[in-house]
Order: sequence, then structure tokens, then C-alpha cells
Amino acid sequence: MKNILTTGAFLGLIMFLIAACHDVTVPVNTELTPDIFPQNSSQFIQASGPPYAALRGNFALDYWFMQSLSTDEAILPARGGNWYDNQNYRMLHYHSWTKDHGWTNSAWSWLSTVIGASNQALSILGQTIPASTAKSTNLAELKMVRALAYFMMMDLYGNVPIDTTYGDFTPHPKVERTQVFSFIEKEVKNALPYLSRVSGQTTYGRANKFTGFSLLAKMYLNAEYYTGTQRYTDAVVACDSVINSGLYSLEPRSSYLQQFYPNNGPQMKEFIFAIPYDPAAGVMSGTNGMMYHARYDVPRSETAKFNLPFVPSAPESTLPEYYANFKDVNDIRNNQWLTGLQFMNDGVTPVTVTTTKKGYDQFYTGSDGAAAYTYQVNLTPDILLRQDVATYDCGNDEIAWNMGYRNIKFYPDASSTSRNQNNDVPVFRYSDIILMKAEAILRGGTATQGQTAVSLVNQLRTNRTTSAALSSVTLDDVYAERCREFAWEAWHRNDMIRFGKYEGKWGFKTDADVNRRIFPIPTNAFTVNPALTQNPGY
Repeated sequence: MKNILTTGAFLGLIMFLIAACHDVTVPVNTELTPDIFPQNSSQFIQASGPPYAALRGNFALDYWFMQSLSTDEAILPARGGNWYDNQNYRMLHYHSWTKDHGWTNSAWSWLSTVIGASNQALSILGQTIPASTAKSTNLAELKMVRALAYFMMMDLYGNVPIDTTYGDFTPHPKVERTQVFSFIEKEVKNALPYLSRVSGQTTYGRANKFTGFSLLAKMYLNAEYYTGTQRYTDAVVACDSVINSGLYSLEPRSSYLQQFYPNNGPQMKEFIFAIPYDPAAGVMSGTNGMMYHARYDVPRSETAKFNLPFVPSAPESTLPEYYANFKDVNDIRNNQWLTGLQFMNDGVTPVTVTTTKKGYDQFYTGSDGAAAYTYQVNLTPDILLRQDVATYDCGNDEIAWNMGYRNIKFYPDASSTSRNQNNDVPVFRYSDIILMKAEAILRGGTATQGQTAVSLVNQLRTNRTTSAALSSVTLDDVYAERCREFAWEAWHRNDMIRFGKYEGKWGFKTDADVNRRIFPIPTNAFTVNPALTQNPGY
């Protein structure tokens, strides 16, 4: 069962909060009346929904594009003019984005909305609810949502403004990334004593104590890049706080892929913090709220195979450089990919398409180009810009649409009539804790609990592959393991930067400018906040 925060008896309060996030002229105390004040923990949870609704907004779409299409993990080229979309996807691949880039603008706006909704909820609910343990816990949750948004903003844009006061509309200048890091760290540490230690149905989709430790672990692992100071032993300690809770465990090979099915949820043993998605859920004004992976990733020819009530668009695939990490034939994680000749779910019946010879290959020169042609779908690994390099175009034929191996980790939701899937999306999983601890030890952190980098990596691999355990591990081994484990989970850009691989070459991208590790402050942000200054290189 999904645990998306519902409005219930507090619909009036929540609709006010959602609207007021975007209308600073609405006077707060004319909307709230004592009869809609939350009176207990359950009601408080319902009333604190807007920040969570905002967080759900663009995480699985715009944010995913920024974190994945800017790496070797994924590519979304045009096909016959389709999906060129004002160069948005092309710019991410080539690292040629500007301050007017579409997703750069929308991701900034989305994260600003999460922060604004959190500030507003903290202000209103903090003033109206009598002091209690439940109040402290739920306010700490909201601070965690805000801290996570600030982490994402810091990761994408570097130096960013800090604003925690609802109703303060004065322009705020950017502060140094080291200060943003310290602010987030302090916010999380201050929230930890009040956050719930419970995991499962009652807290699913909400930030608990171990969400806080997971965020700290991620920050400490990246601290050398973010601040210039190594914090690897701190990363180990934060990971141990999750491990020692005893609340989480690795899913075995038999259920690894089920973590990402449309019916996933609090029963998944690895989910520390996940964002619930439900096509029937309300959407925060100004955000998207959709989880569209099947729309982008499933070939059009496989609509019937996955019993989809819509025809997917299928423009997105991986690159050979990323897929090269999936060499172990015994690894269950290989099954998240569609590759080569395609068959229906019985594994026998070929997936076929009937078109014309010209429809199959637009460059066919025979006189019988209009003749019918039936072929078995064969997904090929390479992306070729056969039609036009300048417009990033593979062509408008079946060959073009079958380029690239497809990821179906977030398995297509056959119940969706709107293309919006029911699959929840994990932000922190227990496997990340295991691999972060292994990496931190390799990078110089103090080992604990008798665990070593190799024992931790093998602990994960035992639950993913039947191949022999590793006798030793290097940082490159950990990087490859992270590629296999977290494909399509919006962590790859973060990983590539930390491992020094973001300035490399892949696909058609050759840009090695280190300034591209962060995105520009978007044009729209300067309109709202003239105190901002542009990032280096832009």
C-alpha cells in the first residue's frame, strides 16, 4: 500500500499551503482557523503534506534528466525531429547547457518550491500546534525534507542562497558551498534526536532518523569535493548508524528487481527513504508530479509485451560505455535491460513490426521502398546520428527507434492510463549504505565492526550474482558496482564527479571543462532574486 500523504479533514489547510507557496500576497492568519488545527500526530502528518508533495514533483523527471543525461548512463537523442525539444537533451549530453537551459531552470524552480513549502509549513505548523513529542518529530521531518532539497541544490548548482524564514522576501545572495554544506549538516544533526526510529508502513515515504544518517553519509563521502576536506571516517560512522539499527537488509537475488515494480512500497527491506508515486495523487502547483519511465524507456514495439494501455515514446537508452559494466552473466541486475532480439514474455514469440522497406530504413534506395516489410525487433547498442549531427538526430525509421539498450528497472505499470506510473522511487537504499561504507574505507576512512571494503562489496554481490566472491577491490571496482546497483536511480552524476570521470568522453561528448561539474544559475532565478551572481564558466 502506498503512503502518499493525504489531506483528509485538513484539505482546506493544505490547499491553502499549496496556493500560498506561489502567492505571497495571501495573508496567512485569515486562512487558518482553530477547527482545522491538527490536534494529534496523525493529523499533523496529514497537514504537513505540501513539502512532500513538492518533493515528489520533479524528482523522477527534470531532476533525473539533470543527473543522468549529463552522464554516460543515459542518452535521449532526437529521432526524425521528435524529442529535439529546444536542444534540452542535446545540451545535457554535450555539456553545452546555458543559463537558459530548460531543465536547469525547472530543477532550480522545483527545489526552490520544496524549500519554500517546507519553510511555510514549519512556520505555520510550528506556531499553531501545542508543544509535544509528536510536534518535535514532525517538525524535524520537515527540516529533513528541506535539508534534502538543499543538498540536491548544492550538488547541482554549488553556491546557493540559504533562506529558512517564511515571509522574508528580501533577495538573498549565494553563500559558499562549504557554508551550505555546514548548514545542511547542522540541520540534519539538530533534527536527528527528534526523528522517528521506526521503519515500515507507518513511516513510509517520510523522513526518519536513518534518512538523516543516510544523507549525512552521502555528504561526508562527497565532502572532499564539496568542501575540500575529507570526511571519510565520518561517512563510515554515519553508515554504521544505519547498519546498527537492524531495520534494513539487502534484498536477495530473487527479489532485487521487485524493489522497483509498480507494487513496491514499505515491504521492500532496502528502502530507507523512498518517494511514493501514484497517478491518482494530487500534484503540487508548479511541479510535475509524474513518474514517466515506461513512457521514455520502453520501445514502441513492445506495447503489447508489457500490456500497456498507451504507446510509449521510447526515445531514451543507455550508452555502450555504461553498459560495459554489465558483463557478469550470473548477475540478476542484467535483467533490468532490454537488449538484442526481442521476444514476448513467453520468451519464444518474437516481437515483430510490420512497416515498409523505406519505413525500416529511410536511406533505402531500392525501387520497392513502399513494399511491406516485417522484422523482429533487435535493439542495438550504438547510437548513430544518421539523419543530422547538428540536430542530434538518429533518423525517422525503425533502425533509429531500435538504437540503444533500454532500461526497465522501474518496470512498466500496465495499470496506468496516463503514462504516469505507480512505482515508488527510492532515494536512499541499504545497498547504498553498504557501498558507501566500502568506498569510504578504501578512501582512507577507519574500518569498523571487522568489516573491510572487500567484505562489504562481497556482502552485496552475494545477493546479486552467483559468480565467485572478489578477493580484493579497488575504487574502480566500487565504481563499477555502483553502476550496476544504482542504474536509473539519479546518483550517477554524483558518482562520476567523485570518481573523477565526469570530464571523460562518452557518446558524442568530448567536453572536459571542470566548470560543468555544476550547472549555471538559471535566468529565471535572477528575475526572482537579483542578489544572485553567476557560477564560474557561465
